[in-house]
Amino acid sequence: MSEPLLAIEGMTKTYPGVVANSDVSFDIGKGEIHALLGENGAGKSTLVKAIYGLIRPDSGSMRWRGAPFTPSAPHEARAAGVAMVFQHFSLFDALDVAENVALGMDNPPPLRRLAAQIRKVSQDYGLPLDPDQLLGDLSAGQRQRVEIVRCLLQDPHLLIMDEPTSVLTPQEVDTLFRTLRQLRSEGRSILYISHKLEEIRALCDKATVLRLGKVVGRCDPRQKTARELAEMMVGTKLHQPERPPHAPGEVALEIRALNLASPSPFGTRLKEVSISVHAGEILGIGGVAGNGQDEFLAALSGEMRAPRGAVFVKGEPVGHLGPNARRALGLLCAPEQRLGHAAAPEMTLTENALLTGAWRQKLVKGGLVNWTKTRGFAEAVIKRFDVRTPGPQVVARALSGGNLQKFVIGREIMQRPEVLVVNQPTWGVDAAAAAAIRQALMDLAQGGAAVVVISQDLDELLEIADSFAALNAGRLTAKRPVRGLTLDQIGLMLGGADEDTDAAA
Repeated sequence: MSEPLLAIEGMTKTYPGVVANSDVSFDIGKGEIHALLGENGAGKSTLVKAIYGLIRPDSGSMRWRGAPFTPSAPHEARAAGVAMVFQHFSLFDALDVAENVALGMDNPPPLRRLAAQIRKVSQDYGLPLDPDQLLGDLSAGQRQRVEIVRCLLQDPHLLIMDEPTSVLTPQEVDTLFRTLRQLRSEGRSILYISHKLEEIRALCDKATVLRLGKVVGRCDPRQKTARELAEMMVGTKLHQPERPPHAPGEVALEIRALNLASPSPFGTRLKEVSISVHAGEILGIGGVAGNGQDEFLAALSGEMRAPRGAVFVKGEPVGHLGPNARRALGLLCAPEQRLGHAAAPEMTLTENALLTGAWRQKLVKGGLVNWTKTRGFAEAVIKRFDVRTPGPQVVARALSGGNLQKFVIGREIMQRPEVLVVNQPTWGVDAAAAAAIRQALMDLAQGGAAVVVISQDLDELLEIADSFAALNAGRLTAKRPVRGLTLDQIGLMLGGADEDTDAAA
């Protein structure tokens, strides 16, 4: 057998109260797409940070093409031939594509020459980009192209990709996979992290499975079912979300002809949005990223004020009210961006529990915070939603993305809302955690709450929702019953070509 491109032997990394990696060993071959699988908090992020020079392991070794490999910073990893596309993009809306690419390079050429290189590389790999286009005008999929092309301009031997398809349409996923297979055919290697197990089966040659920081399995994912891969990750049988038959109640949330401009120059204006959601109903809202999802949630949460007669909770107008007043009436929301929007990075989980739970959980009395009660609320969320953390005293930024997602969604569900609106509820979480969150949303609806789930994961919406509507360029289609809805019909709705013109009641 030929020598591996990267060999990791006995890597261990600990943090206070947590063993992130424990004696991890695995190889990545040349010209191989290698999946790194594991639950949230299994140690995947720590491992790739070590490879990319963001952290130093406590013990163990790495060898790159047979030679010792100890990058102490990302620029050393890049110089060796390692590139990384992060789950959260590091891009600036007010700059054009070429300027964004230059900011991510160690020694960028003059912008005119760089623009020519961007055009060539993006065309060669089937990821066309206009280097002069303003980033704020690009879709999420095009923004990812910017990150990938920036990496390809470094001529990498190993490309690390962390949840690369979470913001892509099915068509964009197909384009990305063609590019990755082309890179493999050129002898380049890819370390691929994703919770979308069918994608792993379709794309990857090998898989290494982590659980609680340890390697617990290796396999050819093409020879496994998605369920088998998930059960290797969690070490137990996977729970399938289920919901007994139910009948919807009275209208709990109603939106009437909502027109609202986005506060962002790169946002999407909401146009004549009308829909109603009944108690006990789950409404799924699909759409390609950037079609008004953030503005829709902000209009419901109270971050964007709407006309008084545009948003109603149980018949009471709330469009003119702020977030706290809406929460008091039972309308709770969980935004897509968990770090910085749904949670304050430098605050502890206890403090983050207080930020939205103060009113409904009665955590403040006479202007004083009951910290014992607040800590108890945070601990209850951690326990019920299996948030992997040493305790509620840990700051939000210290959690893995999936564990923070579980905390954010759990914090809202446990406040027993009358209406809950969530955007991308299972983004970046593993199969078991996604199943648990979906079950919790279904249980909430079963208890009589109206639930609105905004998601780009159509399988998720078809699994849990009673009805479906699509956002396209700020317009919301009429809602349709999920039962009997075909993918062709969904495709038409996502494109804004829905034959129904009247919003369903």
